[in-house]
Amino acid sequence: MSYITTPHINADENDFGKTVLMPGDPLRSKFIAENYLEDAKLVNNIRGIQGYTGTYKGTKISVMASGMGMPTIGIYSYELFNFFGVDNIMRIGSTGAIQEAVKVRDIVIGMGACTNSNYASQFGLAGTFAPIASYRLMSEAIRQAEKANATYHVGNILSSDTFYSDNKTANDGWKKMGVLCIEMEAAALYMNAARAGKNALALLTVSDHIITGEETTAEERQTSFTQMMEIALNTAVELDNK
Repeated sequence: MSYITTPHINADENDFGKTVLMPGDPLRSKFIAENYLEDAKLVNNIRGIQGYTGTYKGTKISVMASGMGMPTIGIYSYELFNFFGVDNIMRIGSTGAIQEAVKVRDIVIGMGACTNSNYASQFGLAGTFAPIASYRLMSEAIRQAEKANATYHVGNILSSDTFYSDNKTANDGWKKMGVLCIEMEAAALYMNAARAGKNALALLTVSDHIITGEETTAEERQTSFTQMMEIALNTAVELDNK
């Protein structure tokens, strides 16, 4: 075994499982490791981006934070896919709903990820790329959501570069096109997975409703979105068994 050092991850080449769960918040990563993984080991802590590996129902699984925004998840997912042998990354995070039918604490499974970002320009495409989830991951996550009796929605999400937008009507267009919710990472993850020939999925819990103003607390977002976490963990186990 040998250590691989990238600018953002310093770990043994075998330290990560084939599936990595990726919350935005390092404290959520720590919560999952401490509450769900057996024999969890801290394998990366550069810049406080905590990565752990352990087992869940006998399957080797890793969980590592992505930080906030497409540039950060773009960096970490690229390094995991291309240097550490990771095949599947599931973003497990929070999102803001923009459809009335999507309620706070519901789960959203991102089939596609629209974006206002210029992230795709690096690939030099002669058109517009449509970032989509891995069908294999998505179909299994839907099956696990059904087993958990979760209230969930499957559809298009928006990965936005701006949290505080100067354009106060920016969400109106996405809403009328049926986009379910807004977050800040999935599109870059989906593009990196496509380029690397790997698999990605965004599994999100609605933390706030942009239309109604209802919201959860920071503590709830950190620790209480357990149904989403369990769906992702069980999806990883099933992937390993097939």
